[in-house]
Amino acid sequence: MTHNPVQIKIQNQQLHITWDDNSQWHFPLQLLRDECPCAGCKGETILLRTFKPAEQPPKTAESYKIAGIQTVGGYAIQIDWKDGHNTGLYSWDYLLNLLKSTEEI
Repeated sequence: MTHNPVQIKIQNQQLHITWDDNSQWHFPLQLLRDECPCAGCKGETILLRTFKPAEQPPKTAESYKIAGIQTVGGYAIQIDWKDGHNTGLYSWDYLLNLLKSTEEI
């Protein structure tokens, strides 16, 4: 990905990203939270060994609300969810793959 975001905002239960080429990506907040890429949500593989995530507590309405967003380097955002969860790094490539997967539905 060679573009840079120029605006990131939350509107109507969606995250909107506008890029420097004027393209826009839109993500439902529920999709972003349900597809959180962190090891606690998705598991991880270390030295060819896969670790499944621990069972997560049920999500509440606060689980799908954003308290804050920070950019990480030039490659990702980190979302602070209102229920306290904040360990997922959503890389631009990961978000692009999410976008493509929702367009195929």
